[in-house]
Amino acid sequence: MKPQAMSPEQSPLGKTVSYQDQYDASLLFPIPRKMKRDEIGVNEQALPFAGVDIWTGFELSWLNARGKPQVGIATFRIPADSPNLIESKSFKLYLNSYNQTRIASLEELQAQLALDLSNAAGGAVSVSVQLPQDFAAERIAELAGDYIDALDIAVDNYAPCPEILRADSSHIVSETLCSNLLKSNCLVTGQPDWGSVQISYTGPQLDREALLRYLIGFRQHNEFHEQCVERIFTDILRACAPQQLTVYARYTRRGGLDINPWRSNAAEPPQHNTRTARQ
Repeated sequence: MKPQAMSPEQSPLGKTVSYQDQYDASLLFPIPRKMKRDEIGVNEQALPFAGVDIWTGFELSWLNARGKPQVGIATFRIPADSPNLIESKSFKLYLNSYNQTRIASLEELQAQLALDLSNAAGGAVSVSVQLPQDFAAERIAELAGDYIDALDIAVDNYAPCPEILRADSSHIVSETLCSNLLKSNCLVTGQPDWGSVQISYTGPQLDREALLRYLIGFRQHNEFHEQCVERIFTDILRACAPQQLTVYARYTRRGGLDINPWRSNAAEPPQHNTRTARQ
């Protein structure tokens, strides 16, 4: 049975819960993307972007057929055109439910994860699990592009303000700008979410100081990671009219999970899931 999507306030966020260590797909809590997309004026039937939410699960463990514990690092790719996102605490509780569950093979584990997450998201979720013998191949790298964080600006606003975004229509460029100063807060609990963001575009040249002030403006804003990235994408698209735009954010993990939303009207999703130093 597919989980029923509900509002964030009905989720396990901010509530005391008991941790289950036997498999239970009903722990997953889907939240409709439509509510926040309506708020920013995005039509779900004609999305202005393609995208994917790339999750990394660092605390995945299960028992093999003989009861011996196994561990792995999982990568989950949830399509942005799926009707639901998955609330992160419920995702963690669901993964923990494998802790004392016997799984005959890695292939069976990946198939079960993909089935349950696809049912919750309402779209096809891909899953890959990396085993310990491959951990040494894990890399750390920063987002590529020009970092704008060293700009000497004064800031007195900590709420998203797309009205301050500006671009020079007489100067068309292709460039990639990055910042480590993205911070927002959980929509329900208000806990801080820390991230880095990469903005690649072709079009009128963005005013870098205005862009940095805009990004810092998320500092006291309550919204899920995926929703913040879609807000950044649509605000830049409307205010600055780039012909091509890609917004990619990598957030630090909470509860053994990180979330890395990617939205674009021009590029292919990243094939890698390389973590940054803060991740």
